[in-house]
Amino acid sequence: MKPVKWGIISTANIGVEKVLPGMLKSRDIEIVAISSRKLKTAQNAAAKLGIPKAYGSYEAMLADPEIEAVYNPLPNHLHVPLTLAVAKAGKHVLCEKPIAMSAKEAAKLRKIPKGIYVAEAFMVRHSLQWLAARALAKKGEIGDVRAVQVYFTYFNRDPRNVRNMADIGGGGLYDIGCYPITVSRFMFGAEPKRVIATFDWDPKFKTDRMAGGLADFGNGRHLTFTISTQLAPWQRAQIGGTKGRIEVEIPFNAPPDKPNRYFVQGMAMNEGTWHTLPVSDQYQLQAEAFGRVIRKEEKAVWGVEDAIQNMKIIDAFFRSEKSGKWEKP
Repeated sequence: MKPVKWGIISTANIGVEKVLPGMLKSRDIEIVAISSRKLKTAQNAAAKLGIPKAYGSYEAMLADPEIEAVYNPLPNHLHVPLTLAVAKAGKHVLCEKPIAMSAKEAAKLRKIPKGIYVAEAFMVRHSLQWLAARALAKKGEIGDVRAVQVYFTYFNRDPRNVRNMADIGGGGLYDIGCYPITVSRFMFGAEPKRVIATFDWDPKFKTDRMAGGLADFGNGRHLTFTISTQLAPWQRAQIGGTKGRIEVEIPFNAPPDKPNRYFVQGMAMNEGTWHTLPVSDQYQLQAEAFGRVIRKEEKAVWGVEDAIQNMKIIDAFFRSEKSGKWEKP
């Protein structure tokens, strides 16, 4: 397919260290420009990554007629306003998760011009290990899928890090709690009917540093998760069925330079098989899938309405923490 020409808003770490190196591996992607509020910062990132153009403002880059699609990894409070600005400039937008600070804010994205594709950057939906896990589950390999269990933690107490700034969308549920929500919807192919949560708040940052949640998907199916921004780093995901289970080894930060693995167990305890997949980069796969939608080689599966739904569930978990009760998304 004809390579999609991309522009990058900001030099955020998630982009420079993970997403862009993955995108640059692809023959279907051409990153032509990167922008920052400081020209020197953009120039340094462009030189490091081999990107031809650097802009000292987002507006200048959006005026570049060569750019077809834009990746937006700005802090959470800027996701919606900048995504709307990019769409107004006539360019498609891949926006980092979470797409907004609330479902109400995310609903503003319904105003995007016709013909513009906007999607939330959940790379796990394109990861080979998650696609394999879902395919096995759909085939009935582990019977009826009843439970998704996720544990995802890291340790970060840097006051300068955006994840620890409450006013711009910091905190654990926004940053990593969105992943259990997304993968459970992905595996069940359904939406939760009600949710309940417990939070622990950092007294200095005023952000949620730990959260635990239960989402009831009905028909005996549920998601349980623990996430934290201040625990020793670890991540695992389990998919439990009536005839077995699937474990995704490194479910979210899957290494792009090593084979990814998942484990399948049948009815015998402590017996099963590790399956090794080819080396792949989930960020490359995500951007390529986005490009195929732009080129009309595939129909859009994940768009604005899906992102709004994810935010409704996040909102419900926050409401539950305050009410101490089950809440409906």
